[in-house]
Amino acid sequence: MGRLVRLFEGRFGRLLLMELAPGKMLEALADPVIVLQQKDGELLFLNPGEVHVYQEATRALVFHAAGSWLHAGFPAVFGPEDPRPFALLREPVTPRIRRLAETLAVEVLNDRFLSAERLEFMLQELVLLIVETYLAKRRAAALLWRGSRFEDSRIRQAIGLLRARPNKDLNMDELANRVGLSRSRFYDLFQLCTGFSPRAYLDMLCVETAISRLSSGDGKISEVSAELGFSAQSNFTRFFLNQVGVPPSEYRRSARDNDAPPPAEDPET
Repeated sequence: MGRLVRLFEGRFGRLLLMELAPGKMLEALADPVIVLQQKDGELLFLNPGEVHVYQEATRALVFHAAGSWLHAGFPAVFGPEDPRPFALLREPVTPRIRRLAETLAVEVLNDRFLSAERLEFMLQELVLLIVETYLAKRRAAALLWRGSRFEDSRIRQAIGLLRARPNKDLNMDELANRVGLSRSRFYDLFQLCTGFSPRAYLDMLCVETAISRLSSGDGKISEVSAELGFSAQSNFTRFFLNQVGVPPSEYRRSARDNDAPPPAEDPET
């Protein structure tokens, strides 16, 4: 099929980073396949049993999503009664999905620092975004979310607000109030829907944003720290170390060594 660069397996299925040559065939067997192509930025969707032949070389993240994992999160979309969840082979990628795909690519190349929990979080975010962005265009909302863990629109709204501006200074009581829930009810529903507390979810989004900035060289570490709402860079460094296992400066160097876009020199730690 092509040259395998990285492989990850879990209850989510299999995630492969591949170098795909012209004429190479990609096949979805019993489960759907989602391909994030790094060359043209398109999303490629294969329903079970479908085949795609590449016309030119590309590097791609190939997600062989486990049907049981998809069905658990989105039973009305990914179920035995609908063997073809994807209506189109290709879709234009959105800025949010592009950033997530780029961060995933950095993370899988820098895999010695990648936790299983963070990988599954990003893949869950990817599928949720795909459902919201593409599948919602073709299905009634009442049917789309039926039986889903994400069925409560108030929690989906909260997730959208967290994504819009990941910031450690965010007040969760205010967020609960914005979506019309008491604090205790908000925490209970959020955990039930996402598998994470609101704070843990926000932490994951902050780490994702930090890795995106660090790997691209987009700003100094002090600027990334301020953007994410940390009162001092030392607090950000401690947070990143606890979440990822290395300081941000070391992660930046490692990402550069693993063929990430070369960052600007940053003497800070």
